[in-house]
Amino acid sequence: MTGAELDPARARYWLDRWDRQQERYMPDREARFEVIGEVLSELLDRPDPLIVDLGVGPGTLSERLLDRFPGSVIVGVDADPLLLALAEAVHGSPRFRTVFADLRAPGWCEALGLTRTPDAFVSTTALHWMNREPLRALIRTCADALAPGGVFVNGDHLYEGPDGPRLDALGRTLTARRAQRCGTAEAEDWSAWWAAVEDAPELAGLVRLRDGGFEHKVHDRPTAHDYLAFARDAGFAEAGTVWQYGDDRVVVGIR
Repeated sequence: MTGAELDPARARYWLDRWDRQQERYMPDREARFEVIGEVLSELLDRPDPLIVDLGVGPGTLSERLLDRFPGSVIVGVDADPLLLALAEAVHGSPRFRTVFADLRAPGWCEALGLTRTPDAFVSTTALHWMNREPLRALIRTCADALAPGGVFVNGDHLYEGPDGPRLDALGRTLTARRAQRCGTAEAEDWSAWWAAVEDAPELAGLVRLRDGGFEHKVHDRPTAHDYLAFARDAGFAEAGTVWQYGDDRVVVGIR
């Protein structure tokens, strides 16, 4: 089965279920999406921005940006064919397309087939799967592709690292307590969602195509400070954290 054969209504079911399991870990996920939208609204100066969604997954951030910016065009890139097929089945249109590419490998930006300079690179809950050096290279690639005034925005679980173990523990605790208060702590978890996907007849072909999907192992995790240092070293004029709750942050680089 290909993404084109996947029933859009059934794909929407899996996307909605994905959103619920993600909220188990990010009770303020919608607030994070809103902040990313606010950043773009404030910093982009054209009504038809070209936005690249890094690690687009099933397209939940892209969906919200397409709604918020009616003139936008979004290109989503990911290395998981199953998640890309879900995104295409639900969101595929002249304003949204996906590209299969590994952000850790050279040449991913050229694979996007962009027809003009992008206005923004965005990401949410994806780049934490990258080790420090591949992330450094990715941020440099983004900086090189953007014109002055272009934006890099990433929302994710980001940590202080060895310099702030108590702060990191506090951040995790605040997020966990927030999930309890919001009622998302008992939602389906990541492993259960994937187990259900693997048992779904309508996704069997995509499960075979995926064959394990993206390798989710990190041995040299970047810190929140690394993101900002990599951005400045790559040529972003400014870089900083614009929003945080617990261990959930949004960092921005302005070219």
